[in-house]
Amino acid sequence: MNDDKITEDLIAVLGPTASGKTAFAVALAKRLGTEILSGDSMLVYRGFDIGSAKPAIEEREGVKHWLIDVLTPDADFNVTDFQMMASEKISELNGRGMIPVLVGGTGLYAKALLEGYDFNTSSGDDEYRDSLERLAEEHGREYVHDMLEKVDPDTAARLHVNDFRRVVRALEVWHLGKEKISQKREEGHLRYNAFVIGLRWDRAVLYERINKRVDIMLEQGLVDEVRNLLDMGIPRTSQAMKGIGYKETAAYISGECSLDEAVYEIKKATRHFAKRQLTWYRKMPYIHWIDADGKTTEELLQEIYPEIEDFFLKKRI
Repeated sequence: MNDDKITEDLIAVLGPTASGKTAFAVALAKRLGTEILSGDSMLVYRGFDIGSAKPAIEEREGVKHWLIDVLTPDADFNVTDFQMMASEKISELNGRGMIPVLVGGTGLYAKALLEGYDFNTSSGDDEYRDSLERLAEEHGREYVHDMLEKVDPDTAARLHVNDFRRVVRALEVWHLGKEKISQKREEGHLRYNAFVIGLRWDRAVLYERINKRVDIMLEQGLVDEVRNLLDMGIPRTSQAMKGIGYKETAAYISGECSLDEAVYEIKKATRHFAKRQLTWYRKMPYIHWIDADGKTTEELLQEIYPEIEDFFLKKRI
């Protein structure tokens, strides 16, 4: 990212899963006459619809959504891919006189885009990467993750031990040039003229919404969706099939657990995901939080829209 270029406009709508981001973003985009960018790492996959809570065509209410259904189910997708695709689309929409609305779901993706993380582009080292794979087989993934913690504790803290591909990449980058896998601006420094909105809920109410949404996914046919994907030959080891809702349902279909156990695990994993999202958002002091509990989408829009107008008016003075 070019640190000197802070000329493009962007609105972001963030919040934990099941917080009503999609409905609010659609209403806002219609008010602005603009288009929406998805910041969710699962919505890029075609065929992964119910379990990812992908907004149906009718939910989009005629508003164009980008970065949805752009990859085959077996493709890999990471934050650098997202950052490149999203930044190109933001530039295009700004060039057409629009302020795009980013709807965030994945905390790292939103933060990396908004703050302009500069991801390392070092070449690979197959021999070194193979040696890390062997170490993991012999000593476990924790051993390799500990290696990363010793040389790049910031990245190690950000990557889960089971995100092994990126752990290996981070070590590879360090091995090749003593660099970190990503560099970013000073904390809180935005790459865009961005007005960032956060939808806040009482935690107990949010968890009720999450549980209810999982129940609705089951009613909509989540089990059939996952079974169809497996029948198409999509392996359980693929990145998309490891998503919340998919891995648990696949385990049920494979006879590894009962449906009740799978649903319990989906709800638990989704609640934990919401907690992780909130942890990311706490690192983003520029978010304008609004309490969504008990308010309609229109009430939320009326509450925040004057601030949006004021923000972009001042930016142009």
